[in-house]
Amino acid sequence: MSDAKTIKQGFIRAAAFMGVAGVILAIDTLTGDTLTHWFGVRPRNLWGLDGILFSPLLHGGLAHYFSNLLPMIVLGGLLFANPNYKPWRSLLLIWLFSGAGTWIIGGSGTNHIGASGVVFGLVTFLITAAILLRSWRSAIISITVFFMYGGVLFGALPPLLNSEMESH
Repeated sequence: MSDAKTIKQGFIRAAAFMGVAGVILAIDTLTGDTLTHWFGVRPRNLWGLDGILFSPLLHGGLAHYFSNLLPMIVLGGLLFANPNYKPWRSLLLIWLFSGAGTWIIGGSGTNHIGASGVVFGLVTFLITAAILLRSWRSAIISITVFFMYGGVLFGALPPLLNSEMESH
């Protein structure tokens, strides 16, 4: 497969993921936030383990969805743009580790939803991959990610607003 086709398919896959998340948001909104109530990550609660699988698909409204839309499409597209990243396996591990990490360190009695953990995982992975793989393609992707999303690392700082930050 050509490089251009691989890159294009990567962005299509990432956009499709966020399209699915958008449909789920619409269903959740129409059902009175039933999905976010039942399928978020609930730290250290057995009933919250399923949230590890489902929470990146759930968002707490349009603003939350749109704040994850562009980063997920760009970062997901860049992940799939380099087959050396083993993108499906990498995405699965990022997804599972971000959810499991939230389940372990999240505040008791809280419910965590959204793709922020995956976004932060992708930023970290793409920058780290360039260092480890030492290829031009990885370096270009890493530099792009750093300049576009390096500021998200400030998301790990204590919040100024009343917002959950454990996934960040």
